[in-house]
Amino acid sequence: MTPEGPQVEIEGAITAEGLENLKAELAELETEGRRTMAARILAARDLGDLKENAEYHIAKEDQAHLETRILRLTQRLREAHVVEAPVGATDTVVFGGTVTVADQESEKQMTYTIVGPTEADMAAGKLSAESPVAQALLGARVGEVATVTTPRGERRLRVEKLG
Repeated sequence: MTPEGPQVEIEGAITAEGLENLKAELAELETEGRRTMAARILAARDLGDLKENAEYHIAKEDQAHLETRILRLTQRLREAHVVEAPVGATDTVVFGGTVTVADQESEKQMTYTIVGPTEADMAAGKLSAESPVAQALLGARVGEVATVTTPRGERRLRVEKLG
């Protein structure tokens, strides 16, 4: 199935909401996260000999994890390009759009919003555009069936509704 309209480069793609969430997380980590970590390290230093101070070593390790997370978020923001969700109705499944599908075997309905990989959250119904399900659905129209290969075999998802 070939999507009509402009092709979306998935790598680095993010919705405007996802971009704002990444910026907010980075700001939180760079300010409050670093302050909290510095306080932990200072408190651990006061416990005595640093060579045998487990609290200090744990705090330093946690600081390294925090700085790694900050670097990764900074890199994601540098590589991100916002893909605007479609305004108004579309006739195919698109990046940033919402789709309701029914599993042909179970008839269970699911609603997904197709988002960038960094903002995927299945509990919230946000499906990564890089996922096999999203790849099968992109470009599909209402009534069409997308086939997804899974470890348990093929799943057939019928597009019920867009938007």
